[in-house]
Amino acid sequence: MAPINAMDRAAFVQKFGGIFENSPWVAEQAWESRPFASLDAMHAAMVGVAKTAPAATQLALLQAHPDLAGKEAQAGAMTASSVAEQASAGLSALSNEEMADISALNAAYKKKFGFPFIIAVRMHTKEGIFFEFRRRLHNDTQTEFANDLQNVYVITRLRLNKLLEAS
Repeated sequence: MAPINAMDRAAFVQKFGGIFENSPWVAEQAWESRPFASLDAMHAAMVGVAKTAPAATQLALLQAHPDLAGKEAQAGAMTASSVAEQASAGLSALSNEEMADISALNAAYKKKFGFPFIIAVRMHTKEGIFFEFRRRLHNDTQTEFANDLQNVYVITRLRLNKLLEAS
């Protein structure tokens, strides 16, 4: 942790600003909690920033995520992390029928809740993702807001692990 704790704010945000999808503000604020005793402590500091953010900021955090196999994926406009994550679950190779299905699910979810469906795709099969999508559509907005945030925390831990393994 010594090299991470020695980073100035700009270097820390440069390295870890992408852990939370299109939300470098999380890393920027978490930097203030240094020194981190461990990777767990660093991730906890980042999660703490997100958890204590105002509801409108948390909503913006959720809305920064792309739809699963959505227009961002088709246009090549997702972050590298999202591309790899969605590909790992087979979402980059959907049949026409599956593509129509996931597009309808994305639209229904966003219409009902006002933010995209978020799931830690690396922890699920394609079939499991479709199952969870349908199951979670029956929840209320408060439950889904919490579900999405919890999935963001799992995704960010997986991203942090992957980033540090690669460096």
